[in-house]
Amino acid sequence: MTRLAKLHATGNDFLVLDAVRQPEALGFGPGPAAALCDRHRGVGADGLILLVAGDDGVDGVDGRMILINADGKPAEVSGNGLRCLAWVAVRAGLGDGKRLIIGTDAGVHTIDVELDAAGDVVAATTDMGTATFEPAAIPVTAPSALEFEATFHGVTYNGDAVGMGNPHLVLVVDDPAAARVTQHGPRLEHDDRFPNGVNVEFIAAGPEPDAITMRVWERGVGETLSCGTGACASAVVAHRRGLVTDDRVTVHVPGGDLTVDLGDSIRLGGPVAHVFDVELDLARFGWNA
Repeated sequence: MTRLAKLHATGNDFLVLDAVRQPEALGFGPGPAAALCDRHRGVGADGLILLVAGDDGVDGVDGRMILINADGKPAEVSGNGLRCLAWVAVRAGLGDGKRLIIGTDAGVHTIDVELDAAGDVVAATTDMGTATFEPAAIPVTAPSALEFEATFHGVTYNGDAVGMGNPHLVLVVDDPAAARVTQHGPRLEHDDRFPNGVNVEFIAAGPEPDAITMRVWERGVGETLSCGTGACASAVVAHRRGLVTDDRVTVHVPGGDLTVDLGDSIRLGGPVAHVFDVELDLARFGWNA
């Protein structure tokens, strides 16, 4: 039997498997991950995270995140996923109880955690590195990542493509609540100009100053209640376009509120909630050690 924890960060939910303490789970593959994440036949989640040992060539790294989206395909990084992983890592005794250093396919990230009286993580802030508008780095096969346009069913979108260690397309709309996220999101996710696919954010300014409202269609998942890297990308685009002016941006998502601090290294903060632990026979989900 293998133990997993289910957590969410503003409604963006993940199953986290501590493979440092359960090394027999190493090699867990995409098919079983998709089965686990299935909301009707599995446990249900936006993605599966494996916490594994790894130093990434940096002294003091506490562990490494391997992320598999709900469709079974690997992803580079997740801001909310890193914050959920922090809960499991702290419970496992990694880090110093205040800070964790975690490697990902998008680089090494430092996570500052807030604990309650019982010693559990209730909030976390992680550095997300820098954003890029360089087409090759996103990647997008277009001369420019700025003023990106796409039209579906008579609706023309305008926005900017952004790299946050993973690809994003941030579109400015009149009202995210009325945006056709579930109809046009999957079309945009597979736009031929994005060779690795793309996460798609629909944003508008407000309702208060230095805040934006966001809905997101996540690559390999669908519409989710929140997306950490998407919130960072959206804050960067909103600042570039003058929708916000302060370096601290509140991002309202359907699952709650996130805080993005813009600077040399973008920082993402918000709550973390442990939902439950579950012990499973992973062989039932198609995994054979």
